[in-house]
Amino acid sequence: MFKNYLKIAWRNLLKRKVFTAINILGLAIGFGSSILIYLFLSFHLSFDTFHENKDRIFRLNTEIHRDDIAYRSSVPPGFAKVFREEYDYADKVAKIVWRDGLVLDLKENGTDKKFKRDVAFVEQDFFHIFNFPLVNGAKVTSLSAPNTAIITKNVALTLFGQTNVVGQSFVLENDKTIEVTGVLKNLPKATFLDTEIFISFQNLADNFGFAAGETWGGVTSNLQCYALLKPNQNIATIETALEQLPKIHRPNSKSPHVYKLQPLADIHFNPDFTGLDPTFLVVFGIIGLFLIVIACINFINISTAQTFYRSKEIGIRKVLGSFKKHLFWQFLIETFLISLFALGLGALFAILFLPSFNALFELQLSAESLINVKFFGFVALLLGVVAFLSGSYPGILMSRIVPVLAIKGKLSHNSTGGTTTRKVLVITQFVISIALIVATIVISRQINYALNSDLGFDKESIVMLEIPADIETTQFYSLKERLSKISGVKSVSGCLSSPGGESNDWGTSVRYHNNPEDEEFVIQAKIADEDYLKTFSIPLVTGRNFFKSDSISEMLVNEKFAEKLGLSSTEELLGKKIAVNGDTRATIVGVIKNFHDNSFTDEISPVFIAANINWYGEIAVKINHLNTKTTLEQLDKEWSQTFSKYIFDYRFLDERVAEMYETEQRYLSLAKAFSGLAILIGCLGLYGLILFFVGQRTKEIGIRKVLGSNVGNILTLFSIDFLKLILVAGLVATPITWFAMNRWLQGYTYRTEIHWWYFIIAIIAVMAITLITISYQTLKVAFTSPVKSLRTE
Repeated sequence: MFKNYLKIAWRNLLKRKVFTAINILGLAIGFGSSILIYLFLSFHLSFDTFHENKDRIFRLNTEIHRDDIAYRSSVPPGFAKVFREEYDYADKVAKIVWRDGLVLDLKENGTDKKFKRDVAFVEQDFFHIFNFPLVNGAKVTSLSAPNTAIITKNVALTLFGQTNVVGQSFVLENDKTIEVTGVLKNLPKATFLDTEIFISFQNLADNFGFAAGETWGGVTSNLQCYALLKPNQNIATIETALEQLPKIHRPNSKSPHVYKLQPLADIHFNPDFTGLDPTFLVVFGIIGLFLIVIACINFINISTAQTFYRSKEIGIRKVLGSFKKHLFWQFLIETFLISLFALGLGALFAILFLPSFNALFELQLSAESLINVKFFGFVALLLGVVAFLSGSYPGILMSRIVPVLAIKGKLSHNSTGGTTTRKVLVITQFVISIALIVATIVISRQINYALNSDLGFDKESIVMLEIPADIETTQFYSLKERLSKISGVKSVSGCLSSPGGESNDWGTSVRYHNNPEDEEFVIQAKIADEDYLKTFSIPLVTGRNFFKSDSISEMLVNEKFAEKLGLSSTEELLGKKIAVNGDTRATIVGVIKNFHDNSFTDEISPVFIAANINWYGEIAVKINHLNTKTTLEQLDKEWSQTFSKYIFDYRFLDERVAEMYETEQRYLSLAKAFSGLAILIGCLGLYGLILFFVGQRTKEIGIRKVLGSNVGNILTLFSIDFLKLILVAGLVATPITWFAMNRWLQGYTYRTEIHWWYFIIAIIAVMAITLITISYQTLKVAFTSPVKSLRTE
């Protein structure tokens, strides 16, 4: 019997090639999208699951409780030693400190090869806590000695051209010769580590003295501390015990610290501590579900259309003795075959689009990762569910057909699918399509709002040049003067960082005027010279700019600082002294307008700007955009003459600002892609549905044409029903989508509004696409001679 079902199913599929192709294509798009989403979710859910003692590994974090709570994935430099020596909760404790863009110098055949790479300085127990296996080399304890390093195979091939490099060396920052004592296997992409060069922690003092020390004055995002806890520890008990540390080591601080233990499994999914927002994964999962639902609805609509065309076949089968269960299983097997073909085609689609998917999300997913038990289990479950959901309802309808009516060709709407059911299915498709279109509009508007709003500073045609930490005062002023003389340069400023577009801000305590204690908020330090305002076009509100200086004596503050102090006028700030970062005192000589120092998700911070040449890490160069290429070449020439042992590196400020919204850009690309797919699948379903209506009303159309109806009247007749369904879908989708997108926008302190016309645009767009979809088949019948339509009567 089963073999007979297969044979009949195969014949029916071949007989109705157009229906079969449409069904397979619709389901294939749904399957392909689901496979890509499965790969994406599996990748993120596999983060750091390969470590042997993953359930006992924790990161030590800091909550800073002031006027609000600031979350830092770090602890003070002195924390690790105290936690290791004075408490008995952990087997191993280790710090890791990241430094970006350090210069590695290799001497080979009498020539110098220079590379700029991110580097991590780690304590020796770091590789006892985590399982990153060595390919070759000494034990990881070799990092206990200074001037030693462990690198990955990728780095070994890049630097030395081979992986057997133990004993070879490179020069770090033109200073220390570092010996390679071990080579690690290439790090998996699904890990919190994004650095491939690990150097002994004892070398950190030469590159970052604050993090290398044992102070408790503050935290830096460059430093993290990990612990391998002893078995069966109570985390709440440990956190309670740590409450005494700020009282002992930070007794006079106005920035209360609360130290927390974060499980390794939570690091990748906690946005408070720079992790991925889980909402992103939920959105992915929901979109995958939407596409499968639309694909199933599409299949059901087309299948109900087929039911009309196959009614005589079904009637004859029932007359010849077929039972309902025979017809049900026959149709279910047909559905399974279609789903199986669609799954194969969908897998091919997924593999073909995988490179583009990887590029969008900066991943390294591969087709090989599909060959595992979990994936085959997922595919089997997906295939079974889709085949059952898509095939069971049409199968039931087919088995209920009355033989007499079927053979006479007098089936009603209800007997071939149910008018209400079909309308609900189509409305569901339209609701999803409208929701995705509105989401695309809202996300796009928010990104454009963030990128094109007045940020309070100029970000166009500004080049940020990194300068070495060991730059001398005379070198800096000489370089700045030479850069200023380049014809395409408008202004030059030395600074710690740009006004916005990056995360290396420096928040510090502040004490205003003669107040005995620090304020309840932190102030962001923008260390820069006197040309900072000119270069970034930051306007003064009152007062003047500070005079040229090598150290902090005068400073500027922003309007937000006055607001935080509760002052009624910014003029009250002029001439007042404030203390920052402990005992550094300076006089406020001017107040600047607020600018967005963070992304639009965060409020504008209180900011001060003051000069201190020892803290400059970059030079900002405002250039003429008409001569960008020539100017960059001249900047390279002048910079390289000053720093011949370093690598010229630059970034445009507008690119930095755009990088803050990378996640939103990916949301937008995702929404655009899947909106298009949802609409495409929906169009296939509409095409199948219009075939059904046209087939049932062919004779009605002939009679209408005999009685004088024209093509326009007939097109309106068929279109009006779908337009009504779209309006109903719009009414359903509007409150749901408004609520969802309004919640998404709540994550932004500065955000656009959701306008009513977004929904009108979405509804009109769906109407237009629907009319285009149904017009072909409708016009085809409308132009058919009524004699042909009525011939069987």
